[in-house]
Amino acid sequence: MTPVLLLLLVAALFVLILIAKTYYTVRTATAGVVERFGKFVRITRPGLHLLMPFAERVYFVDLMVKQAQFSVETKTHDNVFVQIPVSVQYQVLDDKIADAFYKLSSPQKQIESFVFNSILGHVPKLTLDETFEQQSGISVAVKNELDQIMSGFGFNILTALVTDIIPDIKVKTAMNDINAAQRAQVAAQARGEAEKILKVKQAEAEAESKALQGNGIARERQAIIDGLSASIEHFQQGVPNTSAGEVMALVLLTQYFDTLRDIGTRGGTNTLFLPNNPGASNDFQTQILAGLRGGQIPMHGVDAPRVVLPERPENPPPPPVGTPGTPNPYVGS
Repeated sequence: MTPVLLLLLVAALFVLILIAKTYYTVRTATAGVVERFGKFVRITRPGLHLLMPFAERVYFVDLMVKQAQFSVETKTHDNVFVQIPVSVQYQVLDDKIADAFYKLSSPQKQIESFVFNSILGHVPKLTLDETFEQQSGISVAVKNELDQIMSGFGFNILTALVTDIIPDIKVKTAMNDINAAQRAQVAAQARGEAEKILKVKQAEAEAESKALQGNGIARERQAIIDGLSASIEHFQQGVPNTSAGEVMALVLLTQYFDTLRDIGTRGGTNTLFLPNNPGASNDFQTQILAGLRGGQIPMHGVDAPRVVLPERPENPPPPPVGTPGTPNPYVGS
């Protein structure tokens, strides 16, 4: 290889290196921080740019939204330790790119420290129940504090979400047991009220049923009385010189035999022994009437006449002398 050719190759290589050191591109959602001999000079936007060869250097800063997740352990006001996962979304401010690049060496670590400080400043003042109730309020407080602090470093805090509150497993089990017991108590009260309403409705229905049943029995008895009265009147018209007692006895005896017939025709009826002598019907009639009126009021034409005894005088005469059991006045004592 001749010296001229070697010189040309070196020159070409130098030109390529010079071009590589002079031109550079910045991608979308990215900014370039240009330094000249280690000193900040300017911020470059997306596109093709030039550098002073061997004097300037460019660094790229990501402008996209980033997310950092942390888990903070703290104690509530009622001495319950909880784990609080926090998700922070942040972004470099467009007008403070140099501050974001130079002021913080590790932005995510700094954000984590501020998150811990904010959570530990709020949760220990709240009980466990209040912590659950004010979860969104804690998120807002953490976001506001982070935004106020990190804006000075060139970062914008978009959201700081408290995604969950995780107490100790024993505490969680106890809370579930308490909730289950409360729900069981409410369910028991509801069942008791339902049973109470059911019993009241049953009692009302039974009372109404008894009232209707009483009205039905009264109407049935009235119908029986009306039927018997009509039967007696028709019988007396068809058979003259018949007393009401005889007609009543005949009707009751007929009903008695009808009842025996109904009992005998039903399945499962026990055996009945009835007298079969010729005077059995008369005995049935006498027993039915005696059971009907309790053996106190005789009916004309049916019952045998009762023997009427004469009234006993108030001062009966003395028994004659010599009657057994009386003293003899002629014999001295």
